[in-house]
Amino acid sequence: MADQRTNMVDSQVRPSDITDRRIIRAMGEVPRELFAPQQLRSIAYMDNALRPLPATGLRPLSEPRLFAKLLQLAEIRDGGRVLEIGCGLGYGVAVLTAMGCTAIGLEETPELAAQAQRALEASGYGAAKIRSGPLPAGTMTDGPFDAILLSGSVAGIPPALLDQLKSGARLVAVVSHGPAGKATFWLRTGTTFDAREAFDAAAAPLPGFARPRGFVL
Repeated sequence: MADQRTNMVDSQVRPSDITDRRIIRAMGEVPRELFAPQQLRSIAYMDNALRPLPATGLRPLSEPRLFAKLLQLAEIRDGGRVLEIGCGLGYGVAVLTAMGCTAIGLEETPELAAQAQRALEASGYGAAKIRSGPLPAGTMTDGPFDAILLSGSVAGIPPALLDQLKSGARLVAVVSHGPAGKATFWLRTGTTFDAREAFDAAAAPLPGFARPRGFVL
């Protein structure tokens, strides 16, 4: 599927104003089909999200152009330590690893985390680590992070998750506004956080990120 991967980068990623060469190179390298549900591997490079059957318990895989734009919005420094929340079978973690980052993925259950770890090892990116636990809690033991990427839409971000950023680092997510949403980043400067909307976006919701009192919008 190397030709399909090249076509994905040339027709979906480059035309989406992706100028970070690390993202272009990594997405052209990582075999996306190995991180898709078995029944969807033949269409892994289409320009839409991959949505597995609910019975599989697997998470949707965002369309390539949205994923690339969120990565670029995160402004990850070279060699940065990055957390992907809701990492599914680990595609984003593999791309981050190929970019030279120290990548850590977080999934809800040990079963999902184990599937992702196996997919990473089978594809040559086993150095990356997958943790399991509540998604809004992040992973304090692995931070602080140079960037945090949420692979799905949320209503708000808990302050405790923002606290896992280093000063000068960004958290990136799609914030839902009814059926639509906005790609948004939070920039930490010392002990303060500034949220800014970047572009229209839609993504499958991540569980646990409701908008109770005390969440940061």
